[in-house]
Amino acid sequence: MKRRHLSRLALGAGIAALLVGPGTVVPSAGQATATAAARPYAGADYRDARLPVAERVEDLLSRMTLDDKIGQMTQAERGSLTEQSDLATYRIGSVLSGGGSTPATNTPAAWADMYDSFQRTALSTPLGIPMIYGVDAVHGHGNVKGATVFPHHIGLGATRDPGLVREVGRVTAAEVAGTGIDWNFAPCLCVARNDRWGRTYESFGEVPQLATAMTSEISGMQGRSLDAPGSVMATAKHYLGDGGTTGGDDQGNTELSEAELRAVHLPPFKEAVRRDVGSVMVSFSSWNDVKMHGNRYLLTDVLKKELGFDGFVISDWAGIDQLDGESGFTGEEVRKGINAGIDMVMVPYDYKKFTQLLRDEVEAGRVPMSRIDDANRRILTKKFELGLFENPFTDRSYTGKVGSEKHRAVAREAVRESQVLLKNEDRTLPLGKRDKVFVAGKNADDIGNQSGGWTITWQGSSGPVTPGTTILDGIRSEARDPSDVTYDRHGNGIDDSYDVAVAVVGETPYAEGEGDRPGSLGLDQEDLETLARLKASGVPVAVVLVSGRPLDIADQLPGWDALLASWLPGTEGNGVSDVLYGDHKPSGKLPVTWMRDAAQQPINVGDGKKPLFPYGYGLTYRR
Repeated sequence: MKRRHLSRLALGAGIAALLVGPGTVVPSAGQATATAAARPYAGADYRDARLPVAERVEDLLSRMTLDDKIGQMTQAERGSLTEQSDLATYRIGSVLSGGGSTPATNTPAAWADMYDSFQRTALSTPLGIPMIYGVDAVHGHGNVKGATVFPHHIGLGATRDPGLVREVGRVTAAEVAGTGIDWNFAPCLCVARNDRWGRTYESFGEVPQLATAMTSEISGMQGRSLDAPGSVMATAKHYLGDGGTTGGDDQGNTELSEAELRAVHLPPFKEAVRRDVGSVMVSFSSWNDVKMHGNRYLLTDVLKKELGFDGFVISDWAGIDQLDGESGFTGEEVRKGINAGIDMVMVPYDYKKFTQLLRDEVEAGRVPMSRIDDANRRILTKKFELGLFENPFTDRSYTGKVGSEKHRAVAREAVRESQVLLKNEDRTLPLGKRDKVFVAGKNADDIGNQSGGWTITWQGSSGPVTPGTTILDGIRSEARDPSDVTYDRHGNGIDDSYDVAVAVVGETPYAEGEGDRPGSLGLDQEDLETLARLKASGVPVAVVLVSGRPLDIADQLPGWDALLASWLPGTEGNGVSDVLYGDHKPSGKLPVTWMRDAAQQPINVGDGKKPLFPYGYGLTYRR
């Protein structure tokens, strides 16, 4: 096997010592003690990297107790571990960080230290099975302060550039690997069909062909092999149909025929399987009133058998707890989810209860041992393919590359290519380097707003949440004389001495649930007042719209001289200014249909509704 983490070579002969090193615990009754008893396994077949992965898996499986197997199927949130030693006591196979769940010092080095500490504990069990750690790096390693934050998927969809998206995946993987993490809960391959949905920005667009093309991100993340340096395991999510719920209701009900479900929502997952994606995450949503977490037909018959998916299926956050509509795991929910085809359960807080419930179901014969063994084969295969048994610790050669200039250059290019020019009267854009420019708007000088949700925290937040370049910073850097650029958030102080006003307006951060907009999809009152001040000056107004979806702007559009859809560009705001000043001609195309008003939702290409701007629309600058 190729080595995923080259700096881990020092592990070598010291592996046996690590198996019984710090973090060794005395398990509860019925569980084998983690002592020198680990040493006899040092020469076991599963320890021999020269053997085929399948042989290693079978050898290890033959040595595992039921407790070992149940533990491998359990994923706990890092903050929920009552004691870190529980990772070994309960044989927990995976740990995750939810949005905003970070070490006390949120730096790449602190993440690596945390990961390695957890891994030492996992290795202290008799069989020394390494854990796998997951995180939602959905637009770069957004949980980590100082990481490169890319445009959200809706912006990447606007680029129409699978090669660039593959490079985004590669850079994201390198930064994730630099913090020790092995597994990314991305990309989201949902096909967003209603812009009221709060996760619209996590979608590449409204047609399956676009999301299918952008599965190139998986290849970027997973590299030439999972154990190659800088590679991490990707996740295709959320299976299946989460972008098609009635009313755009997050975790709602997708009411479609099977033919339409297959035509619209399945193709990106089919391509993800072809690209050998390592894991698939189940959607919270339902299909025709059947929760996906309990849908054996779609999870087992379609995904695993028909499509031939040989990785493992992971639940979403406490997803099986929603099967009966009541709070709290039950044995019936555990049984239904596992028998449906879920291989690893993101508990995330009730790992003790979950392991006991699953054990009870197995011992009672309600979950067959064949299902437990199948899940373990799938999980262990990926751990072997990742090279975790040989190289379980962080490759520190990547840690210093988190947020590097080279990585930020890739993000800047992604921002440039994602900009969609929707209106440009009288050649308002591009700006001249000598123009006197007035900049206004709540999103002009705010890294948090331009990065959106899943940035440092789950829902994201306004303000200087992480290092980067705001759109205002970029404008000032492009101007021949920065003093020619004036900024006031609310547009106060503008007069007719300016050549142009740039209004950077739109949405503030949100994520799933909180982002659903069943009512208005228009601009907020602050934006409307700011735009009115700029318009009253008589100066041409160019609007830069920072948002995770199309907004209801038809009534205001006649008063704007130019409109640039910037989506949620991330930390490299200078990619926006590159387009504003013409260093890069706008090349982005709409990945979604732009409504005339919110009452048109859902509106999608081919449905006969007349949009404000059609799918695929995008202007550029004339010579």
